[in-house]
Amino acid sequence: MARFTSGTKAEAVVLAPAKEIWDVLTDPLLVAELTPLLKRIDASGEHWTWHMTGLDVLGIEVAPTFTERMSYRDLERIDFSHDPPAGASERAGVEGWYALTELPESEGGGTRLATSLDITLDLPLPKLSTPAVTAAMRGVIGQMGERFSRNLLAHLGAEQR
Repeated sequence: MARFTSGTKAEAVVLAPAKEIWDVLTDPLLVAELTPLLKRIDASGEHWTWHMTGLDVLGIEVAPTFTERMSYRDLERIDFSHDPPAGASERAGVEGWYALTELPESEGGGTRLATSLDITLDLPLPKLSTPAVTAAMRGVIGQMGERFSRNLLAHLGAEQR
């Protein structure tokens, strides 16, 4: 079993108030609905457990479940870090954040939404396969990010610039 990590960063100005975006990003049911390849999120206090659908990574089918500790700075920032329950062994985890900055009308209005996440998977592959695995992970992460962005904009009835 080897551990593989891949990540992404993104930033866009969403032509919607920060509060509307915040309300989506802090609602586990909506996040699950808008996120491709995600079956559901079980929320319990500050912990969200993510249940992914089957993902194909170099011919290996994985359906990871992982627990994230969510922390919030109201209307500004959401941080999440892998925090499995005591005694649990999870083969996947995510570290990252969302940052929201409401822009003044003099700058065109809207909200700057920035994201950063690093996904880690333990897979039964040799460490030598790291370049191929991380490239495959980047591709899946990119597709998920694009589709989540489109779904978020559609849900908000907003555009981005």
